Amino acid sequence: MSSKRRRKKARVPGLIITIILLLLVAEFVGLLAITKLLPVYLLFAVGIVFMTCVLLVAMLTGNFRKKVRFIIGAILGVLLLVILLLGNLYVMSTYNTLNKISGVNTQTSQIGVYVLKDDSAQSIEDAKSYTFGTLSNLDTENTQAAVKQIEERTGQSVKTQEENGVTKLVDSLLDGSCDAIILNHAYLPVLEDMEGYADIEDKIRELDLLSVDVEIKTDDTASSDDTAKQTDPDNIIRLYISGIDTRGSEIINTRSDVNIIATINIDTKQMLLVSTPRDYFVPLSISNGVPDKLTHAGIYGIDVSMDTLGMLYDISLDDYFRVNFAGFIKIIDALGGVDMNVEASFSDRGYSFTQGMMHMNGEEALVYARERYAFSDGDRARGRHQMELINAVMQKVLSPEILSKYTEVLASLDGCFETNFSYDRLAELVRQQLTDGGSWNIVSYSVNGSGDTRQPYSMSANAYVMIPDQTTVDKAKELMQQVVDGEVVNLNE
Repeated sequence: MSSKRRRKKARVPGLIITIILLLLVAEFVGLLAITKLLPVYLLFAVGIVFMTCVLLVAMLTGNFRKKVRFIIGAILGVLLLVILLLGNLYVMSTYNTLNKISGVNTQTSQIGVYVLKDDSAQSIEDAKSYTFGTLSNLDTENTQAAVKQIEERTGQSVKTQEENGVTKLVDSLLDGSCDAIILNHAYLPVLEDMEGYADIEDKIRELDLLSVDVEIKTDDTASSDDTAKQTDPDNIIRLYISGIDTRGSEIINTRSDVNIIATINIDTKQMLLVSTPRDYFVPLSISNGVPDKLTHAGIYGIDVSMDTLGMLYDISLDDYFRVNFAGFIKIIDALGGVDMNVEASFSDRGYSFTQGMMHMNGEEALVYARERYAFSDGDRARGRHQMELINAVMQKVLSPEILSKYTEVLASLDGCFETNFSYDRLAELVRQQLTDGGSWNIVSYSVNGSGDTRQPYSMSANAYVMIPDQTTVDKAKELMQQVVDGEVVNLNE
């Protein structure tokens, strides 16, 4: 064999390694460009770094007969190969997950068809000749959509009987006035809070659960008067964070147990979190001035929750993040748990909490964030702990430890988070943070009130509510405006 042929043959292994690495680098940089998560200068920097590494591998593996150099180059090439494969996996997982949870502009309500526990019907088709009780004054659009679905399935008109109020509707089923009822599934926990209905799920049976999807509408008149909507500067983000607690992992319209408004100034890197207690007694945007518990706004849609809070604070809320706290357990467990500062010792749901710092898994953290009776300030304490939990999760996500659990955390987001932020807007915020750098000043504040017993809009009986303390509401408005104006938020003023 000629020396020329031997030299060509000696270059083949290194050439194969180089081509494979070049293809992976091109794929990796291309994926990064598609995600739009990196500023252009960082994208070029990443490309240059990897191309330099590939060039070094090519130089070291250029001659198979130079054993030491080739082995060093091959080892470097394998390391680079692993980094690129993992990088491609992480980038694709990030892109797919963010696309899945962002740009959500529809919402789902689950409307149940209920019969008595011992009713012989096993399906809607079995009940097609029944008289269906419906609500005449609440959730009428979802009820009408459910009736239409039933008619499509049975191929005939549905005989309905209207009742004024949730308890009257349920009573009509219990006393035999109607054969079945059509009721938003989210009303069941509301019913269980009423005297005489705590055991309602032992008396009725869910025949079917119908999903009604509607577009999320944002109200251009969020303030309580008729003044024009105030447009925030481009550097200001007002974000509604809603925490719901469903029995499954899906995100549906139901009571919102966590109601936080995040006012964010991108330029000054200030974030104010204002928590409003779930039992705050305020008019809903759909109740024609009749007060209700804030938590009930979520039954009618996240847009109703946003508009209701907008009325309370005289602001406009169009953007939201919705978190299913039952699914949130998966995220905390994927992160390896979180550290929380327990304010007072107590036991609940089989878990014991000791005052002081405590490492919690997902179930423990959720129990702690739900508890209010163990603390003197009740709902305010619960809101405070929920904000602390969100902050603890954020600290974990921003730590280097996330790299070893990245794919597990991304997988846990499925069915747990959703937002109407578009993917491009999320990517823009990431790019801006990478470009500007710096830490954020995050301040929390909770409005307060006094307990009372009143009849809410969504209920047919009196229930515990919290009458707003207008002084704390005004303070919250003032703090929000400080963030908008670029001032340093001072809770002591």
